[in-house]
Amino acid sequence: MNQDYIKPDNWSIIEEGFDAEKVKSSESLFSIGNGAMGQRANFEEYYSGKTFQGSYIAGIYYPDKTKVGWWKNGYPEYFAKVLNAPNWIGIEIEINGENLDLAKCKSVSNFKRELNMKEGIYYRSFEATLANGTEIAVKVRRFLSLDLDEVGVINYEITALNSDAKIVFKPYVDAGVHNEDANWEEKFWEPISVKNLANEAFVTARTFKTHFTATTFMQNSVLLDGSNLSVTPINVQTTTEKIQFSYEIAVVKGQTTTLQKIGGYTVSMNHENTVKAAENVILKALEVGVNQLTENQKTAWAKIWEMSDITIDGDVKAQQGIRFNIFQLNQTYLGKDSRLNIGPKGFTGEKYGGSTYWDTEAYCIPFYMATKDQQVARNLLAYRYNQLDKAIENAEKLGFKNGAALYPMVTMNGEECHNEWEITFEEIHRNGAIAFAIYNYYRFTGDYSYIPEKGLEVLIGIARFWHQRATFSTNRNQYVILGVTGPNEYENNVNNNFYTNYIAKWCIDYTIEQIQKIEKEYPSDYSRILNKVKLSQSEISEMKNVADNMYFPYSEEHGVYLQQDGFLDKELITVANLDKSQRPINQKWSWDRILRSPYIKQADTLQGFYFFEDHFTKEQLEKHFDFYEPFTVHESSLSPCVHSIQAAVLGRMEQAYTFYLRTSRLDLDDYNKEVEEGLHITSMAGTWMSIVEGFGGMRVKNNQLHFEPRIPKEWKGYSFKINFRNQILKVEITQNATNFSLEGEKEILVNINGKQVTVEPNGLVTV
Repeated sequence: MNQDYIKPDNWSIIEEGFDAEKVKSSESLFSIGNGAMGQRANFEEYYSGKTFQGSYIAGIYYPDKTKVGWWKNGYPEYFAKVLNAPNWIGIEIEINGENLDLAKCKSVSNFKRELNMKEGIYYRSFEATLANGTEIAVKVRRFLSLDLDEVGVINYEITALNSDAKIVFKPYVDAGVHNEDANWEEKFWEPISVKNLANEAFVTARTFKTHFTATTFMQNSVLLDGSNLSVTPINVQTTTEKIQFSYEIAVVKGQTTTLQKIGGYTVSMNHENTVKAAENVILKALEVGVNQLTENQKTAWAKIWEMSDITIDGDVKAQQGIRFNIFQLNQTYLGKDSRLNIGPKGFTGEKYGGSTYWDTEAYCIPFYMATKDQQVARNLLAYRYNQLDKAIENAEKLGFKNGAALYPMVTMNGEECHNEWEITFEEIHRNGAIAFAIYNYYRFTGDYSYIPEKGLEVLIGIARFWHQRATFSTNRNQYVILGVTGPNEYENNVNNNFYTNYIAKWCIDYTIEQIQKIEKEYPSDYSRILNKVKLSQSEISEMKNVADNMYFPYSEEHGVYLQQDGFLDKELITVANLDKSQRPINQKWSWDRILRSPYIKQADTLQGFYFFEDHFTKEQLEKHFDFYEPFTVHESSLSPCVHSIQAAVLGRMEQAYTFYLRTSRLDLDDYNKEVEEGLHITSMAGTWMSIVEGFGGMRVKNNQLHFEPRIPKEWKGYSFKINFRNQILKVEITQNATNFSLEGEKEILVNINGKQVTVEPNGLVTV
């Protein structure tokens, strides 16, 4: 834990007191989104202090030219940047001739931020004394509508406290924005047009290279003590990329004036004429009205929480943590658009390019399958199917052939765009997660139709890659996989990473199983697919030979599979014996020193034991956990959740609970000292897994839900819901019992601790 200023609360993220050093962290933590767009919690008014400005539109990106010192054949030509979108939240404010700027006020008191997760609304309030002595109270309410997902609303109230005041609101829309992480310090938006009429303004800009067009719009209303003044701007300032209005209001001491600002984006992904679309969106928003939009927001979030909420009784910080994670996941992706995916930073920052990683398949799909419906998860699978041709192109650039597919480590459109060679070329285990997600989808939903329709083509492309990537070692008389980076990115260019080799073998075996099943049960699809991909029986036999003869490094002395061939050559000093002043090592050590160390960034060998839990005994898991966890620094956001689940399986509840708190409050407590850069969205799905799969012990075996419930001693009870094959099962676990109740039309069989029970619709079963 590196910060502790967020107030514990079951439903809200709360900050009290203004601290300029915490502004950037809070901009991340109080971020808002609606699946179509999102924004950091930047102040609406001008702020001259340190800030990280950020608004983002789903699916809009720029191919920033890769910046490297030594170009290698096959290297990605660009890194996909999720763009800082034009700013529509800005409202400069002048009071008695003085600009409101919290960094320059004489005093700021009663400052409070609240992100109400139950409502999906962000609140901010404070009292300030300006340099000219004017005292004001400010209350701000902001949200991004779930119902009208191109619309956001700001309600900005100012009350004159110690004197009459002339208040000038100066709302604007501005396309003159930049990315902090631009490789070449260039702008990514080209202004196209500006337009204003009465209280409405429209700035249209187009991205360079990718040519996405976005119209950023605003509509303003001014109120005095709650009554609409029906005013128009006294001044309009226009440039090629910005429009700013000025509204002047005279208030007497004690009066409150309010600027209501409706803003947002219409984009060419969804509209042919983005300006006309923006005009129509404003009309819709005004027809509904700000008050009703606010109520609709609360209703929409209530519906989300009805299914996805996890309750924890007796531990406010744990409760706040899981709700924060679930809230941010739903702000980032709602499953409405199969063109979109879940970026590691979501709408909270620029790092990682905000693009798609293997995190989606390994961590996010289980959450969305269980808390939405199977179509949402299927959309995420279809995203990869739709990019299969690009995955084949990616493999071809590296010298592979015959339809072998290597899915990118980072992508927006299917092309690889990661700019670190040890990741681009070597972290090939990502292919395995994409295949595993297809298996996991069928296992959970029972919907096999996806595999003959789309999934088998993906599996064949991946299996072909593994077949070609493996090398036959005459020394070992087995197949090896050389020069890789496993999930532990603190080792590069290693040979025979256990997890990579294991998932490669599994991918080939699983693909062959599905080919055989589809041949028997879906003969027309079988013929269509094999003709399309030109797969022969001899190639299948060659693939099987690779899988059957895959090498896995193993230590007889330690009784464990080795993370890679050279792991035991390292100086095996555990994390417990590492000086705390050296942590996190990725911020304190040279990369050379990290690569030579035994320290593990995240679950690597143990990732294999997580995915393929049924392939190993509990005794094997325990031995590997005890060997590898002491060397694990957990400096990846994806690390604590897997370890929490496995500690729970081993009955080590204290350790499981500690890991749970770390994953659930990773950003709230800034464990990795980097929350200013944005949140860790995809790992938040791992927090959900920590409770449901770890403490709840939920698994799907033989088309049936299995549970082995456990509960931390710090909790009185917890509950969650699972949408299992269109039946909603609620699970409530206390220190003494487990309750099952069912929202559905037919009974469901559930296995708990090896005992099978029947849960009837609208009934309650206590075990």
